Amino acid sequence: MRNKDLFQPFTRNGKAMLLAYDHGMEHGPIDLIGDSYDPNYILNLAIQGGFTGVIFQKGIAEKYYWQTDYARKIPLIIKVNGKTRITPGEPFSAQNCSVTLAKQLGAKAVGYTIYLGSEKESIMLKTFGQIQEEAHRLGIAAIAWIYPRGRAVDKGDSPEMVSYAARLALELGADAVKIKYSNSEESFARAIKMAGRTKVLLSGGEKLSEENFLQRIKDIIRAGATGVAVGRNIWQREDALVFATKLQKVIWPTANK
Repeated sequence: MRNKDLFQPFTRNGKAMLLAYDHGMEHGPIDLIGDSYDPNYILNLAIQGGFTGVIFQKGIAEKYYWQTDYARKIPLIIKVNGKTRITPGEPFSAQNCSVTLAKQLGAKAVGYTIYLGSEKESIMLKTFGQIQEEAHRLGIAAIAWIYPRGRAVDKGDSPEMVSYAARLALELGADAVKIKYSNSEESFARAIKMAGRTKVLLSGGEKLSEENFLQRIKDIIRAGATGVAVGRNIWQREDALVFATKLQKVIWPTANK
């Protein structure tokens, strides 16, 4: 029996604030505004901004994470699948990096996206099952990104679908799950209950106003979430480092009194 908390390297006082940076593949250069095109900028922002982990595709990890002393300062999650925004049809994200390579590159966790409700959902469920088993054999965490999406899904951020995503992560043995906001603190708290002992992270999503985003984080922390995996709501801002400090104060309020 495995009792070790494999997600622990990404937490501080039980909470996590991850900086996500897989958008170059998923969305293309349109999202990489200002200095955010540069992985060195992102890594420095992650360290100076007090983040507890960074999320990269393997190419960024291989070419930037091991430069200077980044690797000794912040834990790494490698996203082992991905897709572009160009191809139409039912959403599907194929594996593009092995768990073994991710571990060799220094990752303490791997992440994999499942599109719940896609016609190709069964392929992604099977693949994550294999990834989870391999990750645990190697002593690293397996994190599921679970987004309800596809022709069969009417509203991917409905309370029912978000709770379904959270429960699926538990059933699959994920150490943590990254899910969308269900539009209320009460419904998000239910999703967290459905996740059981799987830790729940909010997917930061598209850029919101400072006030709205910080309120959303307050809601999910009160609901019992472990934290957030945020990208555009940090590095698309001109005052990214200042905003990261504000975010820390929401996630760790008692540490800032």
